[in-house]
Amino acid sequence: MNIYEKSPAALAALTPEQFRVTQHSGTERPGTGAYLHNHEAGIYVDIVSGEPLFASSDKFESGCGWPSFTKPITDEFVKELSDSQHGMQRVEVRSTHGDSHLGHVFPDGPRDRGGLRYCINGASLRFVPRAQMEALGYGAYLNQVEGD
Repeated sequence: MNIYEKSPAALAALTPEQFRVTQHSGTERPGTGAYLHNHEAGIYVDIVSGEPLFASSDKFESGCGWPSFTKPITDEFVKELSDSQHGMQRVEVRSTHGDSHLGHVFPDGPRDRGGLRYCINGASLRFVPRAQMEALGYGAYLNQVEGD
């Protein structure tokens, strides 16, 4: 059984902006996301399914206006799809089980950390602080988060 899923209750709990971004492949305005300047240790999970997506240790300041990460926690929960909307050729990032639109990945990230920039809408994320990870079922990912 998969513990991460898109449920009607999870969808009903979304704000209009979270629903627009995750379910209709929207994009929040740059510089407006709740997690853009978050520097706490922890992980970012899918707002719909709870799938673990990105670790704070992989977050960096890219200056693009959205939270940016060098890599997902694990490829298991992130899928990449070709996106040719808006006259551009890009790679869309979606959660595997929740099928939430997260953002896009670009090849202009820090070279010393793999060269990728996962440009992610904060509206598609929920932050789980390091101190709460074990209690909320994310203890397996503590080794990917900076801290004690």
